[in-house]
Amino acid sequence: MMRAPAYHRWLGVELVSAGGGEVEVRLPYREEFLGDEAGTNIHGGVIAALADIAGCFAVISAVGRDVPTIDIRLDYLRMAPPGETLIATARAVKTGRTIGLADVEVRLGSGRLVAVARATFMTSAPGREALTERST
Repeated sequence: MMRAPAYHRWLGVELVSAGGGEVEVRLPYREEFLGDEAGTNIHGGVIAALADIAGCFAVISAVGRDVPTIDIRLDYLRMAPPGETLIATARAVKTGRTIGLADVEVRLGSGRLVAVARATFMTSAPGREALTERST
């Protein structure tokens, strides 16, 4: 499921471990992730996407089904330099009937903390088929 969506395949995310509401996701560096012309940092949107994916899969590992994102709040603590692999660890803090909550840390491969996030997910959502149906 981690690599199934086209966006996950394009990013190149790799599931390192998952279970019991906790996951670790790895994102190897690619030049397309650069955030500026000078090549000084990885774009914040890439970091946010990784945090969202990790949080989502932490909640999925706890509830056993797909959960759409409701909201995510991200604090960038420092720039991520080019050439660095990013690693996100996420833990499901709460998985209730309607809402799931996950905390996420995004670190460089060296272990240095780059960003922290808290995200909420809809645990009561109908199956993906119902969410993507088109009215005629």
